[in-house]
Amino acid sequence: MLFEHIDFLDANFQVQKDQFIGVRDGTIAYIGKEKPAGDWKETYCGRHRLLMPGFVNAHSHAPMLLLRGYAENLPLDRWLNEKVFPFEDRLTGPSVRAATTLACAEMLRFGTVSFSDMYFFCQDMAAAVLQSGMKCNLSRGLTVFTDQGYEELSAYHDNVDLLAHYNGAGEGRLKIDLCIHGEYTTTPKVVQAVACHAKEAGTRVHVHLSETQKEHEECKARRGMTPAAYFASLGLFDQPTLAAHCVWAEESDLELFLRKGVTVVCNPVSNMKLASGFAPVPRMLERGVRLALGTDGCASNNNLNIMQDLYLFGLLYKGVSGDPTVVTPADALRAATVNGFLAQGRDDCGVIEVGKRADLIALDTDVPWMYPATDIPCNLVYAAQGADVRLTMVDGKVLYKDGEYTTIDVARAQAETQRYTDQIRSQLCV
Repeated sequence: MLFEHIDFLDANFQVQKDQFIGVRDGTIAYIGKEKPAGDWKETYCGRHRLLMPGFVNAHSHAPMLLLRGYAENLPLDRWLNEKVFPFEDRLTGPSVRAATTLACAEMLRFGTVSFSDMYFFCQDMAAAVLQSGMKCNLSRGLTVFTDQGYEELSAYHDNVDLLAHYNGAGEGRLKIDLCIHGEYTTTPKVVQAVACHAKEAGTRVHVHLSETQKEHEECKARRGMTPAAYFASLGLFDQPTLAAHCVWAEESDLELFLRKGVTVVCNPVSNMKLASGFAPVPRMLERGVRLALGTDGCASNNNLNIMQDLYLFGLLYKGVSGDPTVVTPADALRAATVNGFLAQGRDDCGVIEVGKRADLIALDTDVPWMYPATDIPCNLVYAAQGADVRLTMVDGKVLYKDGEYTTIDVARAQAETQRYTDQIRSQLCV
């Protein structure tokens, strides 16, 4: 495809105007002011469009789309134990696949090209992701409350199967990570075993960490250290790690994140909705901790429109810190794009440069809220809407364009998801 006369966002988050950008064999093959020679098969008129790297949703639970609007107005511990866990006990592979398919459609609609997910029935999730054409780092959620041997757990066997059959599938679009749900839902023996497995397999790790004050303080009382220090002591951070939330992380934790190369995934919408608090983002940025952005699941956010999280990420920590200079538009855009890719181990993505993967989105700039175009990065963070996305491309393949999906039967996914949710709610007598 050849994008003609299009503005684009460069690696420094500056706008380069009226360019030609050619995509061939899944990569960006040309950028320039002059139209390149050759057959590009398809052209895209870039007038009133902005081309930018696609977004990465670095922490999600895609199948929790089934719970949208179900577990509401509760603190995290009651939200989990009274609503989420009983609902999840009734999930099946087909219900998870349907919800994952619909989640992929929602993410593509709002410009997300890759996501990092932890959940169950991962073989069904993998099938849905591969069909959608998206990129994903997928991990099997692990919760175990007894000191059972890791290799005796069904999760271990799921991980072995996932690594053998799905790691690198879809020409590298799908990667398999390992997962610890959290400090309070696992035992030290299991955490240590997963850390060893991750090192042996050469995988990344995905974990919830210090999401609530209760979780954080109870860990300190139980272990004599913070959740971050606890995981580090068991070797979990010896592999590249995505640590979701980190709302109550302490100064010593930030130093640990920096030293171990942990990526912190901020989830501002979910953290506000569950009243979990506000991550110390200004201090993380000051220290140089890598930050990425995630929506969390639809049960604690209600949508997968990462541009809402981008907006809050750009504003929230100014208000909390009392400093309007913290979290620049470039900081926010970096967290939503290239930092997420780097956290996934995809260093050939997230930047519009020749040779990089063509994971791109085109936004409509000819809308009232994008005028005047005084500062486009500011407009993207503070004014743009998820519905402004007109095209979503992964590895050079258009997956969404102007209301049409090329890989997903959205009507079918909607109907199936509704049916499965209704079935489960009827079993719960809700």
